Amino acid sequence: MPPARRRPGDPAPARRFGRFTGTDALAVVLYAFLPLAAAFLPLQDVAWLRANPVIGSYLLNLAVYGVVFIVAVVAAHAYVSRDVRILASRPWFTIGILPLMLVGMLVVTAIVVSLAGGAQISRNQESVQSVVEGVPSWFTVPLLVVLGPFVEEFVFRHLMIGKLSLYLNRWVCYVLSAVLFASLHVLSSDAFTLQTLAPYLGLGAVLVFAYAWTGNNLAFSISLHALKNLLSVVLLYTLDLSSLQ
Repeated sequence: MPPARRRPGDPAPARRFGRFTGTDALAVVLYAFLPLAAAFLPLQDVAWLRANPVIGSYLLNLAVYGVVFIVAVVAAHAYVSRDVRILASRPWFTIGILPLMLVGMLVVTAIVVSLAGGAQISRNQESVQSVVEGVPSWFTVPLLVVLGPFVEEFVFRHLMIGKLSLYLNRWVCYVLSAVLFASLHVLSSDAFTLQTLAPYLGLGAVLVFAYAWTGNNLAFSISLHALKNLLSVVLLYTLDLSSLQ
């Protein structure tokens, strides 16, 4: 009996992944420990950085994400190339579903925030806003729209779901991916609460769904994450943030 034909809206079948490689491990180690190592740099002794702390923070994040991005591209280039070809085989469906997923992400995030009793601004969000106030948009876009989404989707979706599911139940991987993704963004906050986690839990849950629904398509989850960050950057640069305090 021939297999049933898959309809356009059906979830894509999950594809098999190779096991973890040394390059995967190097990317994770760099992602976890480069920010810690940077904390020991004597940046306070550099007069220019001391006078421009926002630009210094931006350059530090750009360096960390840039290094991890290079290693992640080396580790995942074959998967990304394959996934781009899959998306290109149905371009109009891909182009149409991305904004729908973005709207769904905003709705889910609003629901999660409401259930959590409201949102509380994390230190991560405060630092993003300070960068926006002190750095031109053409500098922040490469970090927030290109490097950040690629690195975070590589770590939290490709590795924590695509490859870790070879060893753990995939539903456990889904939960770990969403929770650890949210936790990373509020680790530096003084108040590590459900209210600070809520916006990132909503975002992470939709990114997990998008990755799984497209058959573990890394290129799609990167595109969705980048689209969301691009929207955030546009809003942050066009809104008067001081009037929203």
